[in-house]
Formats: sequence, structure tokens, C-alpha cells
Amino acid sequence: MLEASLLLFCFLLPLLLIVFKVFSSDAHKSNPFTVNFRSIYANRHHIIQWISEVVNNSPTLTIIITRPFSQNRVMTANPAVVHHILQTNFSTYPKGEMIRTTLSDLLGEGIFNVDGDSWKFQRQISSHEFSTKSLRHFVEDVVDFELNQRLIPMLTTAAANHTVLDLQDILQRFTFDNICKIAFGYDPGYLTSSLAKPEFAVAFEDAVRIIIQRFLVLTPILWKIKRFLNVGSEKRLSEAVSEIQRFAREILNERKRELAHKSPVDSGDLLSRFISYGYSDEKLLMDIVISFILAGRDTTSAALTWFLWLLFKNPAIESEIVREIKEISDSPGYDEVKDMVYTHASLCESMRLYPPVPLNSKVCIADDILPDGTVTKKGTMVTYNTYAMGRVEKIWGGDWMEFRPERWLEKHELTGKVRFAPKDSYMYPVFQAGPRICLGKDMAILQMKKVVASVLRRFKVVPAVDVGSEPVLQMGLTMRMKDGFPVRIVER
Repeated sequence: MLEASLLLFCFLLPLLLIVFKVFSSDAHKSNPFTVNFRSIYANRHHIIQWISEVVNNSPTLTIIITRPFSQNRVMTANPAVVHHILQTNFSTYPKGEMIRTTLSDLLGEGIFNVDGDSWKFQRQISSHEFSTKSLRHFVEDVVDFELNQRLIPMLTTAAANHTVLDLQDILQRFTFDNICKIAFGYDPGYLTSSLAKPEFAVAFEDAVRIIIQRFLVLTPILWKIKRFLNVGSEKRLSEAVSEIQRFAREILNERKRELAHKSPVDSGDLLSRFISYGYSDEKLLMDIVISFILAGRDTTSAALTWFLWLLFKNPAIESEIVREIKEISDSPGYDEVKDMVYTHASLCESMRLYPPVPLNSKVCIADDILPDGTVTKKGTMVTYNTYAMGRVEKIWGGDWMEFRPERWLEKHELTGKVRFAPKDSYMYPVFQAGPRICLGKDMAILQMKKVVASVLRRFKVVPAVDVGSEPVLQMGLTMRMKDGFPVRIVER
């Protein structure tokens, strides 16, 4: 009976329950944003597109989502509001206890689920892994090996045998191997000729899916009761987390065995650095491992998946990227990859339309007024909708729906050379912004550019789908393609 009741009230987004309206009285009178239960249910299969349109139709680009039990939430696509919560009033909008509690079974006390001194210390230690020296090693050694020894041979075989591959899965395996090697000094070898899905991968996907479902229930009490009783999805979550922690413990134990024979500083990986700073609590170290797997595995692979889909739909842009690739060496190093300006612009434009993390939330810990006049009470969850922000006409112009890398390029006034023109991070918070801006931003961009250079030099990626069909967005902690990305690989 409890399970049936829970399923009745579960939806696809934490935000979409009952009624939408604008908070300030004047805005409410002129723009009554009200969405009933029937509308929410009717739009559940394309919820991110629908809610983004609702937000963008608001004059302030901000809406209030009213929920039972005074659980109102705010969603915004307003850059001024994003700047306010991520920078100006940063201390008032932490992750917050509600978000931390919901994610804690999976992420524990890892960097992406903590605030205050714990977050500052973990971030300080992690920052050392993103120096120019580390990025060069990552591009020229780690990514290069995974490409030349695993991904390229796999694609070559698929092209010769006319095999259909799920490229979304392949890219997840690729990025998973890379993050494990650079962050933990451990090679799981998931991108091998055998593509049976490992137990860890199944457990990880199940855990993320169930964690997301926690945000969708009518009240947190429901999932907490299920966890206490160890039934239904919460029972599966417990099993999945146990498998994930077993894998994390395996990585940790191997690193400790290797460090018994050499200094942590000499190892050069992130996990060894944490150990060298005196982190000895096994559970905390496992939380750190799991957090970085989540960040390195899913976000970059999601970005590349949508990027390759957009290139197929825009052959002229693909041709321009291939032209740029042919101007550099067959196996480009760090400096050449860094200078791939048009590819960089194309990747940023792709992430504008399909951000790997479409929604990001904070919790207001003191009554506040946002720059657009929206009142936020203590305990209110405030979400910025990155997917919606990439579709705001006031920001991107009337051609916002077009995939146009040129909006990220400019000519140098003196030399006339085309260079990359970054956008303000508060109107393009794909990598967050402010004090919590993503430390791995440059690493992610470099990895994607290196993959694009190696793959598109040799192959054309052709979706193995019916003509005119479009991928279905699947919401989770990251935005993926539902049912994967089936492709055929064609030699150039």
C-alpha cells in the first residue's frame, strides 16, 4: 500500500507539483503562472523542455513552485539571480541540509555534498590536480593511451564489421577509465572488447536514479520511511550503494598498498594527495572517490554524446571542425589541443543547448530577496535551470535555437586572428560559477577536444535511428539520452 501511494505522488522533477505562480503581487497580477496537476502529469514525458518554457515565459525569468507542507521552491533562468546565489550572497545559499540529507547515502561527505570548512579543505587539496603540468599529463598520457589503445581500435573494428554501438555507453566507459587513472592512479579497464555492463556500473546507475526519485516525492518522510523499513527502491539503493562502496574500497586499498612502497607526493594522483594530507578515515576517502567518479564519468560523456548528435545534424559545422583537426598533428599534444578554437566554440555551443547538468539547486538559509524581487524564505530550495538559460532570447538573441559556434568566436583587433570568446559564467553556468565553479572545467574541455580530434579525424559518426527521429532527454543528475545513442562508425 505504501509503495502504491508513493508511486502515485512521484513525478519526474522535484519541482513540478501542484501550482506555479509568481511571488511578487504586481507580477502575479500581470503574469499568473499557474499550472495544475493535470498539466504537470500531461507534460511528464518532456518535463525539462516544458518547465524551461514556463520559466522563459516569465517576465523575470523566475517562477515559484508551490508544494504541499509549505515546501515552496524557486526556479530561475535569470543571470542576475544566478550571480546573487552563486557569488554575491553565496553564504546564504549553500547545498543545505535538505539536499545533503537526500544525497548522503551515495555521496556522503564528499566534496559535492558538503559546505563550510570541509568543502573548502577538500577543494583546496583537489585544486592542485588541475595545474598546467597535470593537465598536460592528462591529455598527452592518460587520454592518449585510452584513445589509441582502446577507443580507436574499438571504433575501427565496429566500422569494419558494420556494428551498431551505443556510443553513450562507450563514452561513459572511456571517461570512467580516465577519471579513475588521473584521480586515483587506478585503471579499471572498462573500455575493453567485452561490453557486458559491470556490476559497479549497474549499481551506480540504479543509485543515481533512486536518489533522484527522492527529490520527486511529495515529502521526504515517504522515502525515509521506506529506507527505515528497507523496502522497495530504498532497499535496492542500499544494495547498490554497498556495491559502489565495495568498488571504492578496492581502489582505496590498492592505492594504500602502492603507497606503502613510495611517498604519496610522488604518486601524483588526487587520492594519494588526500592521504598525504592526513585523511585516514576510510569512509570519507570512499566518499571522495565516489564523488569524483560521478563528476568525471557522467558529465563529460553526456556532453560528448549530445555534441556528436548535433554535428550529425549540422554537417557544415562538422566539416569546419574536421578542417581544423587536419591542421594539427595526428596525435596532438596539450598545446595543439588547447589551440583548437573552433572545436572549443562548438563544444560550448553544444553545452549551451544540452548542458550535462541541466538543474542545480541551493537552499536558502535566511530570508532573502532576489534581485528580481522574488522573496525567498529560509529553507526554500532555489534552482537555476541551465537548460532554460541556454534558450533565453534576451541572452542569446533571436537565433538561440540554432547551433552556431560563431557566437563564441571573435577576431583579435590587432592580429585579426580568430580567438575563443568566453561568456559570462552567470549567464552560462554550465560549469557553475562563483566560489564553487567547477575545478575540472579545463580538464573536461581538453579531454573532449582530444576525443573529437582523434575520432573525427578517422571516422564519421552516423546515428542508427529512423530518419527524422530525435533522442529523448532522460533526466538524472546529468542529462542523458534515453535508451542510449546507437550509431554506426564510418571510416573517412
